[in-house]
Amino acid sequence: MATVSAAERRERARRAYNANLAECPGHELLAALSDKWLTLVVSALADGPMRHAELARTVAGASQKMLTQTLRKLERDGLVTRAVTASVPARVDYALTPLGAALLPLQRAIKEWAETHIPEVHAARARYDAADG
Repeated sequence: MATVSAAERRERARRAYNANLAECPGHELLAALSDKWLTLVVSALADGPMRHAELARTVAGASQKMLTQTLRKLERDGLVTRAVTASVPARVDYALTPLGAALLPLQRAIKEWAETHIPEVHAARARYDAADG
């Protein structure tokens, strides 16, 4: 039996961990949901369908390109539907799917937690930075 060095064991463990992480649905979903534009668009659509221009006004700061990319990502993931109405010009409405609407309570809970605990996070950072310096 061949001897395995500590470096080789660490590398094997790292690969196994990364493979496990890549297959983890929670990790995959958190990576997608950590996109600030995604969160803002989902929140904007909470009250009902909106046209692209309405979303652009509501999600201030998002460029046209970023908003379009975010909407496509949401549509691909099944969180948003895109409905085109034939008219001149064409009318395009975006709405949350039931899957997208199911995300709202989670988003609200995270927002509430953040608003409640951000002073504690800031204090912890200040203590850490003071001790580090």
